[in-house]
Amino acid sequence: MKDPKYIRFDWAMKKLLRNKANFVVLEGLISTLLNKDITIVHLLESESNKEDRDDKQNRVDLLAEDSNGDKFIIEVQSESEYSYFQRILFGTSKLITEYINTGQGYDKVQKVYSINIVYFDLGRGTDYIYHGKTEFRGVHTNDILSLSPFQKQKYECDEVSDLYPEYYILKVNGFNAVAKSSLEEWIQFLKNGEIPENPKAKGLKEAQKIMLYESMSKSDKAAYQALVKEEVILRANVVTAMGEGRLEGLAEGRAEGRAEGIAEGRAEGRVQGLAEGRVQGLAEGRAEGLAEGRAEEKLSIARNLISIGMDLSSVSQATGLSIEELKNFNQ
Repeated sequence: MKDPKYIRFDWAMKKLLRNKANFVVLEGLISTLLNKDITIVHLLESESNKEDRDDKQNRVDLLAEDSNGDKFIIEVQSESEYSYFQRILFGTSKLITEYINTGQGYDKVQKVYSINIVYFDLGRGTDYIYHGKTEFRGVHTNDILSLSPFQKQKYECDEVSDLYPEYYILKVNGFNAVAKSSLEEWIQFLKNGEIPENPKAKGLKEAQKIMLYESMSKSDKAAYQALVKEEVILRANVVTAMGEGRLEGLAEGRAEGRAEGIAEGRAEGRVQGLAEGRVQGLAEGRAEGLAEGRAEEKLSIARNLISIGMDLSSVSQATGLSIEELKNFNQ
């Protein structure tokens, strides 16, 4: 029997999972990730929950609320974005301010979970699931600042981090193992669109029916295929642009490297030439100085010999100076 084909999770979030009857799939993902049962009451609209695909550059946001009033941002991101860490921070911060009314106390700030499913290499790390939360540690003692007994009773939680947003990053492309746990079954589905015949993970059993490609209407199939085709073309363009950019970069790099090499070579040659010239100049100067010194010495000796009455012929033999030089000197 041919393996069933399931539609992509990001497309399902936009079209199928917004239906209240299908909340069970989202509940399954969130419950499995947080390791506690979550029941979605309804989906919410916010400034960061737009459905226009162009507004989000192929990012799909979905905002849900559970029975406790906690908010869940679920986002799928396919395109690489270097500032994605700041983006998820902005998203949670914006959501908090959207859902607190003017005049309300800060104790009304609601818990927010940001669940990010990314299909690109975000940051550097060896795991495929990362969890971030806020803790306050002592600078000197390294102890974790905790809630007072009153605060625990008031907020019905145990840790300060329970009051702050929590972040989950699912780097699904980094999962290369055989799915053994419920969470791994979900990751495998998010990466490859594969669901085991008898899944253990909450929500995947229902996803087998809800997200089956063959069960979609003809119009939905056409829309889905158009989306997939568009993204294939987009990714091909990105790869082509990267290849062309690499070639251009290599060419520019070689040209710049050659120019820098010539400049550095000239500079080094000039320095080396100056150094060699200095050495040669010192040597020649020293030789000339010694020669001049010897000539002065000969003249001095000749002067002394002449002063004591020695004839010029004898002085010439003693100093090596010619008779003419001695005559000029004697004048």
